[in-house]
Amino acid sequence: MDQTQALAAFAALSQDTRLRILRCLVAAGPQGMAAGAIGAAVGGRASGVSFHLSHLERAGLVARRRDGRQIIYRAVYPVLSDLIGFLMRDCCQGHPEICAPLTGAGCGDAS
Repeated sequence: MDQTQALAAFAALSQDTRLRILRCLVAAGPQGMAAGAIGAAVGGRASGVSFHLSHLERAGLVARRRDGRQIIYRAVYPVLSDLIGFLMRDCCQGHPEICAPLTGAGCGDAS
């Protein structure tokens, strides 16, 4: 992930409802959730939730698929991992034990 992609992701997450939606989708797992269920879970109106989901989708943090009449949204875990890796890439300064629990790797391996 480069800085431009990271900035887009952080910009999308800098709004309360979008952050709650993403956390809800992360908790839902790879099967995702229907848009209506997301709205119910975060306490939002359908039009507002749709607006926020579009922002998250443009940032690459969520993906959607159609299932009959429903649209199912899911978190894009590889992008989330890349975002964490972007933050941790330069961590440690010779102390890999600091970032290893977060990245699953030692210094320099989080890219």
